[in-house]
Amino acid sequence: MSNAASITEGRDIKLTATSILNAVFERGVKVALAPVLGILAFLMIWSLAAQNIHTSLGQFPGPTDVWQQFGSLYNEHTTERTKATAFYERQEKRNAARVAKDPTYVPKIRAYTGKETYFDQIVTSLITVMSGFILAALIAIPLGIAVGLNSALRSGFNPIIQIFKPVSPLAWLPLVTMVVSAVYVSNDPLIAKSFLNSMITVTLCCLWPMLINTSVGVASLDKDLVNVSRVLRLPALKHVQKIVLPASVPMIFTGMRLSLGVAWMVLIAAEMLSQNPGLGKFVWDEFQNGSSSSLARIMAAVITIGFIGFLLDRGMLALQRFASWDKDSAAA
Repeated sequence: MSNAASITEGRDIKLTATSILNAVFERGVKVALAPVLGILAFLMIWSLAAQNIHTSLGQFPGPTDVWQQFGSLYNEHTTERTKATAFYERQEKRNAARVAKDPTYVPKIRAYTGKETYFDQIVTSLITVMSGFILAALIAIPLGIAVGLNSALRSGFNPIIQIFKPVSPLAWLPLVTMVVSAVYVSNDPLIAKSFLNSMITVTLCCLWPMLINTSVGVASLDKDLVNVSRVLRLPALKHVQKIVLPASVPMIFTGMRLSLGVAWMVLIAAEMLSQNPGLGKFVWDEFQNGSSSSLARIMAAVITIGFIGFLLDRGMLALQRFASWDKDSAAA
């Protein structure tokens, strides 16, 4: 009897182990293998299509051409950094020699004025988009909470939101540029006007998803939670802090994810139109350049823009999972 029980137990263990291995394999296929196969299929289709597309600048670049351009862009970046380092070293030597002759001389360091490299423009775009996004969040989230808590405010703001929500960034940019030029007047501006133009345009275009989702999340607050707050007689600020914000976090972060995606798209368009520093300007400059490598460099920028957008979304999703009590709301 004990032998039979041992055999049955051993079979159960084997079946359990087999089930676990099958589950792990299926999970691995879903998480790793499927995306890899999808990317390989895309690269194959892209390569075949590129061989059959001929433009005024030559054949459309395939994956290999674009990969080579990434290498060229990196080499250009390192070369420019080497030039900048040498430039500052020469200044330091000249200043040291001048101070040795005249101890009262105050050394001056001029900024390096070489062209921005591809990677410099990536950093510029990231700083701009995050500045505009953070400014929009500081405005939209408190306003969305106020609108969600007050039905009169909700009725008053709804027409404004519906009118301005669909406005294109290309319509905002000329207005922003003129206003900044008129208001921000300085012979030695602390912040570049081009940066302000792009940042404010981004802010105006990504306000609305955050505002709408925050107000909807607050307005749809569970009545039981509201009753608990009334029973405890929480002050208004405590009510928002302890009841409203925790319950509305999933909707707030959904709006933030949507807004960040909008912000990134808006920024690239704004940089292209206004020729402000960043990835959008890089794309437009290469289009105007019209060299044999321009198409490959533009395609490299397109892939970079998409990849950065993906990373921004994943980063916001990770932040949502960290901050939200409802982990299921932070599903990909």
